[in-house]
Amino acid sequence: MATNLEHLELNRFLQNIQQDIRSSQLAEEEGGTSEQLFTQTAVDLLADAGETENVRVSYDEKVLRTGVQHKINAYALSDNYETLDLFITVYKGTEECSKVFKEEIDRAAKRITNFFRNAVYKDYVNEIEESSEIFDLAHTLSDSQELREGLVRVNAFILTDGICTSDSLPGQTISGHPIYYRIVDINYLYNISEKSHVPIEINFKEDGFLVPCIYSPSENAEYQSYLAIISGEALVNIYERFGSRLLEQNVRSFLQFTGKINKGIRKTILTEPHMFLAFNNGLAATAEEIQLEPLPDGSGNAVAWVKDLQIVNGGQTTASIYHTWKKDKADVSGIFVQVKLNVVKNQENFSSVVARIAEYANTQNKISASDLSSNSENHILLEKLSRTTWAPPVAGKSQQTRWFYDRARGQYKTAMLKEGFTPAKRKAFELKNPKQQVLTKEDLAKYINTYQEVYDGKKLLIGPHYVVRGNQKNYIQFMHHNFGTKPDSIFFEDAVAKAILFRAAEKVYGVKPNAIGDMRYITVPYAIAWLGYQLNYRLDLYKIWKAQSISEKLRDKLREVMMCVETYIKANAPGSLYGEWAKKEDCWTAVRKQDFGVSLNSIAKDLEDKGTSYKRARISEDEMASAEKKALQDRLKSVHPKTWDKIEEWGKATGKLSQYQRNIARTIGMNFTRNRELSEIEFNNGQQILDLVIEEASEILFDTEEFFERDAAAVTEIPEISLKLIQAVVKWDKKNRKLRDFEYRFMADLATEKKALTDWHMALALRNYEKAKRFGFSEIFEEV
Repeated sequence: MATNLEHLELNRFLQNIQQDIRSSQLAEEEGGTSEQLFTQTAVDLLADAGETENVRVSYDEKVLRTGVQHKINAYALSDNYETLDLFITVYKGTEECSKVFKEEIDRAAKRITNFFRNAVYKDYVNEIEESSEIFDLAHTLSDSQELREGLVRVNAFILTDGICTSDSLPGQTISGHPIYYRIVDINYLYNISEKSHVPIEINFKEDGFLVPCIYSPSENAEYQSYLAIISGEALVNIYERFGSRLLEQNVRSFLQFTGKINKGIRKTILTEPHMFLAFNNGLAATAEEIQLEPLPDGSGNAVAWVKDLQIVNGGQTTASIYHTWKKDKADVSGIFVQVKLNVVKNQENFSSVVARIAEYANTQNKISASDLSSNSENHILLEKLSRTTWAPPVAGKSQQTRWFYDRARGQYKTAMLKEGFTPAKRKAFELKNPKQQVLTKEDLAKYINTYQEVYDGKKLLIGPHYVVRGNQKNYIQFMHHNFGTKPDSIFFEDAVAKAILFRAAEKVYGVKPNAIGDMRYITVPYAIAWLGYQLNYRLDLYKIWKAQSISEKLRDKLREVMMCVETYIKANAPGSLYGEWAKKEDCWTAVRKQDFGVSLNSIAKDLEDKGTSYKRARISEDEMASAEKKALQDRLKSVHPKTWDKIEEWGKATGKLSQYQRNIARTIGMNFTRNRELSEIEFNNGQQILDLVIEEASEILFDTEEFFERDAAAVTEIPEISLKLIQAVVKWDKKNRKLRDFEYRFMADLATEKKALTDWHMALALRNYEKAKRFGFSEIFEEV
């Protein structure tokens, strides 16, 4: 049962979503219905968690006299046609979490199922207008032989901003395609917004599969290894249900979970199934947790249940067994596969340990998983650039902002928590780092790959057709062929300019019902690529960076080009399957050859002037490091010296800080009181201490702004720390005993002039004076 705090957090999460929806509707360039804007938010969260990708928010509804027959809010079709995700939304629009009833869920499930049935049986395709948002999918479902043969699973997601307590819905099969239903309510969305992903759970025992195993006797704190034997039938079952969700999320693109059949595996299954275990190397997998049960004959153990099973090597084996079973109707009951299963014990390092196991399990690949991960050197450099590069202020605004590179999912939120530990600081963080200026590594790949072709000899490696294929395909192409150059400040500024250009084009294209058409995900990259090609890539990116926007004339030209590109692709796509044609190089080659009768004279001022050479400064790595250190130094200084005292006291009371760390906390506060810079040791330890406090007891920091405000208000009231004042404090404390012994002795030594009244001693005396004042010492004192 949810606690009051969890309920409050869930309501706050919902309210933020509803506020964002209202803000989007107020923006002229966006618009859209509340239901579709919520759908976009929900599918974005699911995509971030690796549960879907390349979703097209596309509304369609078929209404009969008897009521709504079918409805769809969005869809996603995997590049290899294995998985179709269909989304339908039950939208409440309330500020407080409300219950979604079983009848509403059942009705939504029926309507989304009816859409699939109507489309796959061709009952609806001839009724749809070409301008419909769902036109492309309906035609693909009805006419694409490749899809009909390759489709493994249909996931029907029921999205809602309410809370659903209904049981999961049983699946069904339509035209030979299994449909699995998933209810995604506001609680689930909140959970995946807080975590990297929500793990899948597989109950082999309930599903009727026996997975015998033995475990390694070696003991260590990181993991426990098991060797298991899994049947072909069990692999077919879990692959049909989960597909690429079984593959380790961070390297999914790298490992290419294509679903293609390996000819050798197919031959073994069909001709010598009994030899499969001997011939095949098996799978390497990881898990968060497993449950073992004794085998029926008592000869050992079996894996009964597993949480967050992730295949890190052997995806092709799994897919080949499934497709041989499905396409060749092969009997896989005699197929057995060995599995090396590593259960990660240390949950704090779960993601990093799994990623490392995945990398070393795939050393035969040409490019390593780490090369494609967010931890590669170029990504880290780009992150540093984004934290130290300020964008020019927008006309009419004095506040400078940064483009925040979210190298690894959740960095923006983590940075906000670290730097914005009070409401006012959080607001200040958002002003400096607006949400609309966050860039992910997939965003980066999309914007850069769209802008300019890349060739290897005559072979085209980068073009808009890769962008249309989706984030994962496009990202791996980007990392292989378009991100080899070490990024510097100019690279970063140009990348942001490409982001501004792409996002401006999306706004110009619009959102239904105020949109150019229904294929924004195709038209925008193709139009930008066409324009770049026609201009020989001479758009003045530095001008866009300086203005933080594109000119009105360029905006108007983009609209004209997009209308031409969209019309051309729709008119020339074979069999009206324009979504599929746009993924092919042939489509880009055809579009590139067209001039569309578009004159580019009006945007002459948006091009680079060869007669003018900009002096663009490159920020050195030393300058970046210096700026980064200053930002971290400012972070420590934003905590008041009195708050550092509270941190020291908290660390002692809870045992969370060692004596050494408590001394460091006290020293940092004292140094800031004296306006002295921190040493390297104090600086590094201070960051760690502050991170710990934010995680464990952030409430300690809430008073820090009030302390600074009091300082500002009292700055004229603080008397000079004179010998006379010190003597008065000593006289007062002798009677009241509020200072600690060492503080009293120090003040007494100053009062009797045993210690000199240096700047350093005056700073310490000031702190003791303020402490005495808190306990009632009056500044009106008697002559000593």
